Amino acid sequence: MSSAPPPVRKVRGRSLGKIVGVGDFDGVRLHVVTGKGGTGKTTVAAALALALAARGRRALLLEVEGRQGIAQLFDSPPLPYEERKVAVAPAGGDVYALAVDPESALLEYLEMFAKIRHNGVAARGLRRLGAVDFATTIAPGMRDVLLTGKAMEATNRRDRGRHLYDAVVMDAPPTGRITRFLNVNTEVAGLAKMGPIRSQADRVMRLIGSPQTAVHIVTLLEEMPVQETVDGVAELEAAGLQVGSVIVNMVRDPLLPAADIVAVARGEVDSDAIRAGLKSADLDVPVELVDVLIAESVDHARRVELESQEREELIELGRPTYELPLLADEIDLGSLYNLAELLCEQGVG
Repeated sequence: MSSAPPPVRKVRGRSLGKIVGVGDFDGVRLHVVTGKGGTGKTTVAAALALALAARGRRALLLEVEGRQGIAQLFDSPPLPYEERKVAVAPAGGDVYALAVDPESALLEYLEMFAKIRHNGVAARGLRRLGAVDFATTIAPGMRDVLLTGKAMEATNRRDRGRHLYDAVVMDAPPTGRITRFLNVNTEVAGLAKMGPIRSQADRVMRLIGSPQTAVHIVTLLEEMPVQETVDGVAELEAAGLQVGSVIVNMVRDPLLPAADIVAVARGEVDSDAIRAGLKSADLDVPVELVDVLIAESVDHARRVELESQEREELIELGRPTYELPLLADEIDLGSLYNLAELLCEQGVG
């Protein structure tokens, strides 16, 4: 467990569209983070938790997919079904983490509402009866109620009259499943019309459908992730769920001056000037290599233009937007603090 932030390697972030201010998160206590696979959703969720816990606050980071990705990011042993402190946030503050698994959530639910003790004997008995398999595999709607129910309980939990956590961040399922995962009332409609399961689903939906919950979508400046983001925003809004922000991850800075991008993308490159520049720098570069460098420059300029088009699509969504850079090194605890600081600089926390 980390007790203090490691040295920070400075990285540069740039704004994209409307920059989020603290007012954009006023009243939000449950932050659901989703995104297409490969966009760095778990990394962004961890950085967001650090940013929201900054300056003396307390945040809980929830994992619901059973991958133990959070433990790996924070260089921690696999997380049990228990809230554990994993980091100190920038300028002071605590980040706790919890890996929520459906079986433990079911046993906790039964202990709270059916007064069945949460122990090994109860677990074995429920397995023999098939209750665990029913709740976690056969009835996916019930599974989602259990997972989101834990997020609700943590968000609403109080200690001495105030909320125990200032913010709860859920590393949620990917964009393609997020609306179904959160819209638990629809999912349990075929399981229970009334009774404790239905009541629990109703309580979950009161929180998820309220201004206290916001769904943040992580994306890349690439065609497929952007399209899935656009579709995800539409689905969430159609379901009456609040979209918080779009977080563009792994952004690469252009290597060419902005004034040259359009011309280079069209292949308008002065090869003689390039050769003269290389010669003046005492670099003896074969003609063939110069041609390769020119071709790579053209490819780079075209990629920058495509990214600009994807950026415009995201801006048209009208959602508050953050941007985080592509980090050259493998993501580690120091990287998380870098990204958290960039989020803070752009208005989180």
